[in-house]
Amino acid sequence: MARPILPQRIPRARKVGEKASFTRTLTEGDTSLFIGATWDVNPFHTDATFASQTRFGRRIVPGLLTASLVTHLGGLWNFLATEMKFEFLAPVYIGETVTAVAEVAAVDEKTGGVILDCRITNTDDVEVLRATVKGFPGRFEE
Repeated sequence: MARPILPQRIPRARKVGEKASFTRTLTEGDTSLFIGATWDVNPFHTDATFASQTRFGRRIVPGLLTASLVTHLGGLWNFLATEMKFEFLAPVYIGETVTAVAEVAAVDEKTGGVILDCRITNTDDVEVLRATVKGFPGRFEE
């Protein structure tokens, strides 16, 4: 069965150096919906009094919510991930705006597999997350 051809999205090609990015503010609503779906009830994310007494000083966004922004980029590319590795480098606070960037780091011409190097930064250009994602992208109209 042939793979479906999708309308062109970003990134446009399976070539090293191709990039895609987007910016998003992670809101209280985003955080609440994520916690409701995952039951990540860690007090760093749910308890303002507790969080105020930690090194963060206030509630932080769940790390996997931040990491999920990488999957948005993959979704734009019809990317089926087979492996994901995340490094959580700095907190993301509720209401903070972050930018996710994915770059094609390697292409296996034999299998069609791709490795993406990803990073997420805040508005101060502080890297809050670094990721490597391996998988298979869909085909795109030229």
